[in-house]
Amino acid sequence: MKFETPAGTNPIDNLRYVGQPLDRVDGPLKTTGSATYAYEWHENVSGLAYGFIVAAPVAKGTISAIRTETARNAPGVLAVITGRDVEALGKADRNAATLLAVDKIEHYHQAIAVVIAETFEQARAAAYSVKVDYQPAPGHYSLAAEKENVDTPVQDEPDKNIGDFDQAYAEASVKLDATYATPDQSHMAMEPHASMAVWEDDRLTLWTSNQMIDWCRTDLAETLNMPVEKIRIVSPYIGGGFGGKLFLRSDALLAALGARATSRPVKVMLPRPVIPNNTTHRPATVQHIQLGADSSGLITAISHNSWSGNLPGGTPETAVQQSELLYAGASRHTGLRLAQLDLPEGNAMRAPGEAPGL
Repeated sequence: MKFETPAGTNPIDNLRYVGQPLDRVDGPLKTTGSATYAYEWHENVSGLAYGFIVAAPVAKGTISAIRTETARNAPGVLAVITGRDVEALGKADRNAATLLAVDKIEHYHQAIAVVIAETFEQARAAAYSVKVDYQPAPGHYSLAAEKENVDTPVQDEPDKNIGDFDQAYAEASVKLDATYATPDQSHMAMEPHASMAVWEDDRLTLWTSNQMIDWCRTDLAETLNMPVEKIRIVSPYIGGGFGGKLFLRSDALLAALGARATSRPVKVMLPRPVIPNNTTHRPATVQHIQLGADSSGLITAISHNSWSGNLPGGTPETAVQQSELLYAGASRHTGLRLAQLDLPEGNAMRAPGEAPGL
């Protein structure tokens, strides 16, 4: 790419905003602790109740029984809701796994129930008394172990080839052939995933922490099998998202189910230990890089293949994208490979593809 015409003056050159000491609209609220986050809308409702998640104790298996008698009879408990207690829920395309398991456990710490009580402490104590009988099943958890079984491109993500890489690489004066690996990485925002739900007749208002309001609204409507126009999402502040709050997650669904079951406003916050496995994360990768250059150092051949893993229906980590954009080479090959793993859902994390691929 060659630029021969001067760019000229652009709005940034005028420095009307860039470099000026401007106050952010939300700056004073955030720096004084006055901004209202998802778990803090206390003044907007009365009769607030609290929900606490019961998370799957195994990574893969079948639920035989969920014994909730002790929890239901615990002090302050208003309801215990399992996947078997509600009408069949839908699953949005943007969720690889169901947000509330019924019989099948798809990953560790998948939500299998929620306890609603008068106080947070009562909900938590009762949730810990819920007993789950399950039949564990063997699973696949190692990308390295599954890598050799995956040698075809991802559906809808065909390999990209320009020129003849094999020939250009064979003829290159200088060659590099290396394999690199990056680990799984989990979000841990300052603000946990949290939601508060209120029903008014058949209309739902959800205060939540979400980066994509319309996705949250449409996916919640699909999950609850209700008209999207009857759902309102409120999320003016996010205490850290970076991709981890792009999608509808279990806190929002459990708050909505709890509020509907108790006819009370209900809020649910995911505990810190549950967040890495109940929400999305950046998947691990194994990347094979081959570079060929002539004696002057000019790259003549590039190949970049990346393997990652996800649940059925999940997407790959797009680690090869930056090789397509940043490097020249007359002969090029990039490809994505996706292994099926029984780990929590892999999805966007800040600079998806770029962070592990650069």
